[in-house]
Amino acid sequence: MESTRSTFQSQSMPLIVHLARMGRRAADASAEPGDLRHRQLIALTVLNDHGPLSQQALGELLGLDPSNLVGLLNDLEERGLTIRRRDPADRRRHIVELSPDGKAALQAGQLGLAAVEDKILCALTPAERATLHELLVRAVGADRPVALGADHSEYTNNDQHPTLSPKCD
Repeated sequence: MESTRSTFQSQSMPLIVHLARMGRRAADASAEPGDLRHRQLIALTVLNDHGPLSQQALGELLGLDPSNLVGLLNDLEERGLTIRRRDPADRRRHIVELSPDGKAALQAGQLGLAAVEDKILCALTPAERATLHELLVRAVGADRPVALGADHSEYTNNDQHPTLSPKCD
């Protein structure tokens, strides 16, 4: 029993999950009606970082199945935060891009998250926060380079879809 306990205590995943819950609760508590939800903020961040993407490529980058992606994009488009149009090269595909209102909403959402992050991570020094961010970007980037600030060097935006090449083998 003792070896299981000490092994569990040295694992980071339970702490990461707990911190994520704390962050989500704090973000939800500080949110005003009409503010961006988490998945909307992530989708707008991806579009901001990479520019217009095919709907399929965006879904792959977000890890969403097509039906969930359509619901997300419908919400964003209804609010005027994204523009979805047919691809002139292939009328079966849709291209999704960030609208000017989407860019403004993204900036406001990022400011709100920064305030939540300041509250949640107040026990860390600025250097520790920078190190934590760097480590999280590296960990997330190994699986999904586009995820919120990760290194984009292995992302290729071609006519088909992005190529995700994990760094860890």
